[in-house]
Amino acid sequence: MPGTVLLLAASPAGKSCLVDAASVLPILAAVAPDVLSGTDTANVVELADPLEPQAVLTRLRAAATAPGPLTVFLTGQLQLDRRQRLPHLALARTTPATVRYTGFPWHWIREELRLRTPGSTAVVVDLHTDAETWQHLATQPLTVGPGALLYGRVAPPPPRRAVASPTYMKSVATILRSGHRPPLAHLHQQALTRSSGEDPEAARRDIVLTVDPTQPMHHTPPAQPPMHPVPGFRPAPPSPVPVQVSLPAPAPAPAALMAPAPSPPPSDPHAEITAAVESGRHAEAAELAGRQEQEALRVHGPGADEVVHWMEVRADLAMFAGDAELSCRIWLAVADVRLAAGQDPAAPGVEAAVDRAHHQWGRIDDSARARELGPALAGLRLRVPGRRQGALDDVQRHLSRLQAQV
Repeated sequence: MPGTVLLLAASPAGKSCLVDAASVLPILAAVAPDVLSGTDTANVVELADPLEPQAVLTRLRAAATAPGPLTVFLTGQLQLDRRQRLPHLALARTTPATVRYTGFPWHWIREELRLRTPGSTAVVVDLHTDAETWQHLATQPLTVGPGALLYGRVAPPPPRRAVASPTYMKSVATILRSGHRPPLAHLHQQALTRSSGEDPEAARRDIVLTVDPTQPMHHTPPAQPPMHPVPGFRPAPPSPVPVQVSLPAPAPAPAALMAPAPSPPPSDPHAEITAAVESGRHAEAAELAGRQEQEALRVHGPGADEVVHWMEVRADLAMFAGDAELSCRIWLAVADVRLAAGQDPAAPGVEAAVDRAHHQWGRIDDSARARELGPALAGLRLRVPGRRQGALDDVQRHLSRLQAQV
């Protein structure tokens, strides 16, 4: 099955730039698509210094919904928004004051990758941070979803007025240009070794990311403070490294004392649903998700996180099936449930629900159904304007056009 590769390099223009992210793209682009992907054939999408968060989201969503393995090579810098203190990938127009509106929220990556088959997605990153974000990541490690592999490094701020080089990602690209793609874990280690030759301090300074869904998460903070320490900041102590000890095998226990064989682990409903979607069995996938939602409702009650999760899954499944109306209705319900539970209108989950309802509403072909849902969406947009300027105006203009057709 063909793979998909997304090459994304982003950093702000001007004095806010910490890393020359785009400099790695010519090297990555010179690698054969099948080597980048690790599949026989692959589609490669390249984004160099994008301007708008929605443009990044569109490309990421298209890559995430494509069948087959997905590999994302992401180079750039992270910044926190001042209101919610959530990490964002800084884009070309991002400044410290505007990151909430001009940056790409990191949690959108998790949202887009969460329904993919476990093990089919890999994200390779080379990220730099400002001082505030560096402190945040010392205790709040990055993740990209429960089923995705994550390899790479996060570097602290470079010296003042300096622009860092993405040496880790350049090492990844140089290794791949040989025409051979080793297993990602080996590629990661080779790239770390190679890049440390150009930047000897990286080994003791950077946060190294090695996340495999089948293994416990490893988040390795730097062993020493950064070369340019942040006043008042103390890096988190290194996590203890598990040591494997070989012990002599115990003598066999008498049959009467032996515990019964453990029962097989329960099946993963997410994996079953993903397999059904990839096979085109959309009705079966929706039925599976509906049963999970009803079970969560029975066990946890209305409004519980578990119930909301399965509502969101059903909304995504309706989108995959091409039923924009149903997807819109469910996302509207998700937003209402989150707001009724007391979540802030600017909370990521609330904003994501309204944004997705808005997106699906615009895809409804039946004018009468779109007119029916328009007022509810407009009411939500009054409370949840989101990050796109003019979103409420867009709803009102489209609703006026629909009403003029009556």
